[in-house]
Amino acid sequence: MTKMIFVNLPVTDLAASTRFYQALGCERNDQFSDENAASMVWSDAIVFQLLTRDYFQTVTTMPLADANAACGAMYALSFETREAVDAAVKVGEAAGGRQNGRPPIDMGWMYNRQIQDPDGHVLEFVWMDMSGMGAA
Repeated sequence: MTKMIFVNLPVTDLAASTRFYQALGCERNDQFSDENAASMVWSDAIVFQLLTRDYFQTVTTMPLADANAACGAMYALSFETREAVDAAVKVGEAAGGRQNGRPPIDMGWMYNRQIQDPDGHVLEFVWMDMSGMGAA
């Protein structure tokens, strides 16, 4: 089996979160989706599992964090161009996400911006040109 990552996120409004991740380019996998969960495929190796907060609580004994109050993790997703990073932020905002106030980071060879999904989970959109890294 290919190594994959499944990012499990507790969400308040499953439909709104599903729309947000679809707007970013994820495809919903109906085989692993129902009224409690939406399996959102970003790539062959990365899947966001959106779980209602009540359902998420059945898979952990720990209390759920409020991602709007504190950042417990940041999920970085790569894009082909700087323009694609900017476009993803714009699309994400239109789909219910919001920028968190951190300005873009532009190092010439690397460019990234952050957005929070409807539940406050932080996504970082990144473009890199590794050939330019040495010059930086």
